[in-house]
Amino acid sequence: MRDAYANVSVRETLAIVARTASANGTGVDRVGGGAMYQDAAIIVHTGTITDGTHAIDVQESDDNTTFTSVAAAELQGTEPSIGAADDNKMYVVGYKGTKRYLRAVVTASGTTSGGIYGASVLLANPRNAPVVQP
Repeated sequence: MRDAYANVSVRETLAIVARTASANGTGVDRVGGGAMYQDAAIIVHTGTITDGTHAIDVQESDDNTTFTSVAAAELQGTEPSIGAADDNKMYVVGYKGTKRYLRAVVTASGTTSGGIYGASVLLANPRNAPVVQP
């Protein structure tokens, strides 16, 4: 099958909430129910950002326990640093690495009321299709 529904899946890593503090996203498994996704991208979506800086870091892991920042050479695009001028925007960062688990982490600074945003991991190009949607 060569359609998006059978070959792409999206998983939440950072829930869309109002944030005033740093947070670790939930790890997303690229094996995904046996689909074994070969490609991934992190999508950050913002609502209203009132103050502070919210720096997004893409992290990877082999075991969903020990996460490390992804090397710049393994990313496509730039990890966003979100501020008050970034209301209602979307950022996409491609992942070229091979680790099984991915997550987004945010480091928030200078916040009083913060901002509303979240992040998802787009998984694509499964070795075993069609994929099972959540």
